Amino acid sequence: MAKLALYNMEGQKTGSMEASDALFAAEVKEAVLHAVIVNHLANKRQGTQSTKTRTEVRGGGKKPWRQKGTGRARQGSIRAPQWVGGGVALGPKPRSYRYSLNKKMKRVALKSALTAKYNDYAVYVVDGLSLDEIKTAKIANLMKGLEVNSALIVTADADNNVYKSSRNIHGVTPTHVGAINTYDIMKHGALVLSKEAVEKLEEVYA
Repeated sequence: MAKLALYNMEGQKTGSMEASDALFAAEVKEAVLHAVIVNHLANKRQGTQSTKTRTEVRGGGKKPWRQKGTGRARQGSIRAPQWVGGGVALGPKPRSYRYSLNKKMKRVALKSALTAKYNDYAVYVVDGLSLDEIKTAKIANLMKGLEVNSALIVTADADNNVYKSSRNIHGVTPTHVGAINTYDIMKHGALVLSKEAVEKLEEVYA
């Protein structure tokens, strides 16, 4: 069993807990990690970029000079792609970049990401990660105590107080087990989990 260090809300180490090897001692499959992250970024693209073709650029209805006899190359429009101010040849048009991967790949990638963070000693489990009120200073003190600048904070379920207390801290992103993804884990320097979040991850993915 993998051993995870336990911390309190001040960032002080208080003990340790055992966690499933399926999550924190799995084989890190870099090819699958790469594929899932590229898929995540592609699905986030808006796909709204657009250029005008020669049929959409204003003007150019008249042939600039006669076909033969001028000594110059034949031209049909001043809005052809080779002209300054002309349309773009084969330019981008609005489209969807979305594509899907199977669930098995996503599960393998998530386990690889968790294991990679564990191997880098960047997983912190906080016992009692909850707030009675919205207080950014408490999350900031936790980050200071853990000595991390970039972290993904994961709670078992959506926690409005934790979310609103940490969303304004630069480099810190709050989420919960139901919304966790490989990209966010690998993007941040550290992974801060509540004890309940680790238990729920084991229920869902182990």
